[in-house]
Amino acid sequence: MIPPLETLLKYDNPFVISRTTDAKSAKRRPLSSSPPKKEQASPVPPAPKAKSSQADAKKQENQDILNSILPPREWVEDNQLYIQQVSSAVSTRADVIHLEELLDTKIQQRQARETGICPIRRELYSQCFDELIRQVTINCAERGLLLLRVRDEIQMTLAAYQTLYESSVAFGMRKALQAEQGKSDMEKRIADLETERAELKKQLDEQRAKCDAIEKRENEKRQVEEKKHNEEIQFLKTTNQQLKAQLEGIITPKK
Repeated sequence: MIPPLETLLKYDNPFVISRTTDAKSAKRRPLSSSPPKKEQASPVPPAPKAKSSQADAKKQENQDILNSILPPREWVEDNQLYIQQVSSAVSTRADVIHLEELLDTKIQQRQARETGICPIRRELYSQCFDELIRQVTINCAERGLLLLRVRDEIQMTLAAYQTLYESSVAFGMRKALQAEQGKSDMEKRIADLETERAELKKQLDEQRAKCDAIEKRENEKRQVEEKKHNEEIQFLKTTNQQLKAQLEGIITPKK
């Protein structure tokens, strides 16, 4: 592991646990801002009449609450385990002003975007909020625990929106792929219909040509038949007139 990066959350100086076997025991017992001493069988309760013991107990209680809200950082360097706890020092107005200035500086240094979704800006503001929780918890543990609930609720809401965004993006991509696939199928269908239409038009033209040829041939045949029929009628009329004239000549007596 590598040493943790610089953060807006204020930490005490790290201390070393030389043996790796001490790491597990250090996690089980409350961590303090000073290097751990020899293990004791059980913690001895402070004497109620000693003011310094009460102050130490109050400080230890605040440190335990801080460790539960903001867990200590751990990393291994040169085969040694380093532990760094959040600071339990009381913050002043100057510390808050310095925190604001440091936040603005970090935003400019890391080139965080002013608007829109920006993981860098979100990380810096999350660190700033943790530092505010630390400052409030030192003065009032209950208020710090309430702010912890607010922080967890905000993180849960952001995680839900992120999950919703990712699922909506995936849904949109699926729909886009389906639409693209449907577009290809539709283009293929249109091409097939255009080919079928061209084939049917070709067949229609052939049938129209055949129909025109048959109609022309039948018209010519009808004209020939009409001409022949008219000639026969004319021949019959001429023959009828001749026969009529001969008949009249026979019937009319000669003078």
